[in-house]
Amino acid sequence: MHQRWVEFIQDFLITIHENIRELKERRGFADPEELNHIEAKLLAYNEVLFALRASAAEFKIPQDQLGL
Repeated sequence: MHQRWVEFIQDFLITIHENIRELKERRGFADPEELNHIEAKLLAYNEVLFALRASAAEFKIPQDQLGL
């Protein structure tokens, strides 16, 4: 895989993982209304990660190369 693409995907995944970590931290002190929003965002981020893992497997790209 072209190195620039690998770096792009890794940067994207770092952002996803940071957002997940931040949301999990906020979940501990969120009010009920915000909690629903946080849970929905966590679900969406996890679905993106699942889709990326599935695509990487389909294209036989090692997940650890991408940071998955």
